Amino acid sequence: MSEIAFTPEQASTIAGRMDFLFYGWLGLSIFFFVAVVVAIIYFSFKYRKGSKADRRITGETEFMTLSITGTTLELTWTIVPLIMAILVFFWSAWLYVDFTQMPSGAMEVLVTGKQWMWKIQHPNGKREINELHVPTGVPIKLTMTSEDTIHSFFIPAFRVKKDVLPNRFSQLWFNATKEGEYHLFCTEYCGTDHSRMIGKVTVMSPERYQAWLAGADTGVAMASSGEKLFTKLGCVTCHTGTTPRGPKLAGVFGKEVKLADGSTLVADEEYIRESIMNSSAKMVQGYPPLMPLFKNQIKEQDLMTLVNYIKSLKDEKNGTKS
Repeated sequence: MSEIAFTPEQASTIAGRMDFLFYGWLGLSIFFFVAVVVAIIYFSFKYRKGSKADRRITGETEFMTLSITGTTLELTWTIVPLIMAILVFFWSAWLYVDFTQMPSGAMEVLVTGKQWMWKIQHPNGKREINELHVPTGVPIKLTMTSEDTIHSFFIPAFRVKKDVLPNRFSQLWFNATKEGEYHLFCTEYCGTDHSRMIGKVTVMSPERYQAWLAGADTGVAMASSGEKLFTKLGCVTCHTGTTPRGPKLAGVFGKEVKLADGSTLVADEEYIRESIMNSSAKMVQGYPPLMPLFKNQIKEQDLMTLVNYIKSLKDEKNGTKS
């Protein structure tokens, strides 16, 4: 029994803080559970049938004393748990907000869920099936989507989990702290072989990771494969050049875009994805609806590669990279 761990090993920067919050909630729950059970048992014996406990209220002075005591008791068990609940809420919310903020400079890895496997692509184009290799001490940003149904990407040792949905992107990040191999699960029922949709995450030192990344079968880098798709699909015809027929995409990622209805939005991954799959959904002001729909014509993994290429395009005016 001494070898059975109550929780998985902590192997990421967020794991310790998640466990601290969990044990805090668990401690509060146990405290109130024990307090209520002890009170029930105590009063059950004290005021049981046939006991000599005085159940009567006699005299004005005793009545006023009991009334004041009762009011104080009511206020105590209302205000104290309220304060505790507020503190725990802000503690949880602070941790959640901190965790959902993607760190700048994180290394992006593309993940595609498919019945019943995980397809993973690294920045240099190297691909894996049901395995993910990452270095220690480097923030890893996972951009994920699904080719069929809802999946969920869960690494218990990192205390991270995120639903992976079809027709949209979801993102997750972590920073691994310990070398080793860790379990990877799908925690959303996704069909007959859901239980077989498992894998492993291998955490290496940065030096070992670079050596692994430069090994055989590295594939085509994301930028290069994205550029080929950009040309193959004809995007280069309308979105580049001196007189483009569509909005220029160089440097557009992260910038404000003005739409035909007068509203504005920030061009993020989801906006770029939607504009490719359903170009008429959010038309850019000043451009006619010439772009064809690519829905059901591009595989999810290729779509993520194309989006990443558009994100990498430089703004020719100031030379900055989005």
